[in-house]
Amino acid sequence: MQKIREYLEMHAFGVCAALGDKLGIATSRIRMWFIYISFLTMGSPVIIYMILAFMLKIKHYITAAKRNPFWNL
Repeated sequence: MQKIREYLEMHAFGVCAALGDKLGIATSRIRMWFIYISFLTMGSPVIIYMILAFMLKIKHYITAAKRNPFWNL
């Protein structure tokens, strides 16, 4: 079970981990509340999750491009 959890955490988008780091809340608690809210609202937070994942990926690509010395060639 631990290997499955580590694999999912490593290959997932990392939205819950990023929110946890930013807000100072445990990642497991954020995931738990996300699951609860998803069940109560019939899955609508999944759209918010995908938007946040997209924003995190864009942020990663922008910061990686700023550090790339060959970007402006």
